[in-house]
Amino acid sequence: MNKKPLIVGAIVLLAAVASAAWYFNRKPADSDSLVLYGNVDVRQVSLAFNGSERIGRLEVQEGDHVKAGQVLGMLDTRTLELRAAQAQAQIGVQQQALQRLKTGSRPEEVAQARAGVSAAQADAELARQQLDRLQGIRQTTAGRAVSQQDLDSAQARQKVAQAQLENARKAQQLVVTGPRKEDIAQAQAQLEVARAELALLNHQLAQAELKAPIDAVVRARLMEPGDMASPQRPVFTLAITDPKWVRAYVTEVDLGRIKPGMAATLTTDSHPSQPLAGKVGYISSVAEFTPKTVQTEELRSSLVYEIRVLADDKEDRLRLGMPVTVRLSLDGAKLAAAGGAR
Repeated sequence: MNKKPLIVGAIVLLAAVASAAWYFNRKPADSDSLVLYGNVDVRQVSLAFNGSERIGRLEVQEGDHVKAGQVLGMLDTRTLELRAAQAQAQIGVQQQALQRLKTGSRPEEVAQARAGVSAAQADAELARQQLDRLQGIRQTTAGRAVSQQDLDSAQARQKVAQAQLENARKAQQLVVTGPRKEDIAQAQAQLEVARAELALLNHQLAQAELKAPIDAVVRARLMEPGDMASPQRPVFTLAITDPKWVRAYVTEVDLGRIKPGMAATLTTDSHPSQPLAGKVGYISSVAEFTPKTVQTEELRSSLVYEIRVLADDKEDRLRLGMPVTVRLSLDGAKLAAAGGAR
């Protein structure tokens, strides 16, 4: 009887039993860490000019590192500068008008008003004397030497001269009193309007400069000099390089093993031997995908939760969307759990 197949079968059976015993009794090789896979994520800023004007110049290109407050571009400001000069001249006009009202009448104007009153007084006196003379002649001649028409004309001239005298006196009073308070207030308000217009134009000139709001890297240059800018059309897209984080997902089973602040090690395919340090900065409290409200035991364990691992990337090796392997150290979590139990 050939015993060789029996011997081979026995060896295979022993190997299978040994493998099964090792599988069920083995200690996990990496029980003190959790490995996740994610991608680098960064915040981005879309920058646009506040005004609608032709772009005069742009100072940076894609990939340039920019600092907060750095000027990235400038609109064509020639029209705004001319309008600002016009507003400045208008301010000068309003200042002179207000100063004239505040100063009041000049001595020469007062003297002129007084002279006008004197002239009106002389005319009124002359008209009165002529009327008195005609009335005297009429009385002495019993109305034969002076007609009624001449007498009426003299009376009318006397009334006109008296009215002109009164008008001259009122004019003199206005000159001496000076402008009304309401006129001064109106001139002051017009001056403030001119100043506000200049301030608005200066603000628009300042807004003609496009400045970086934060330290970042230029990711995209979307317009060129000569293009018509507007607040709705971004000119640059900036990538904020600090902070950077890796967006990864954990299952509901592993969710309880992760805590905020937990240390992490990040490795990339381009630098597998140069890991970066990191820490857990955010753990989502809501599952990314929930098929239905009531789940079975098997289904609820397949839900995933987003975490963000902040990266310490001083050498700027991580790029947006780059795949990263995240290794979380569970030693600290175990020690914290043990301390809490005591």
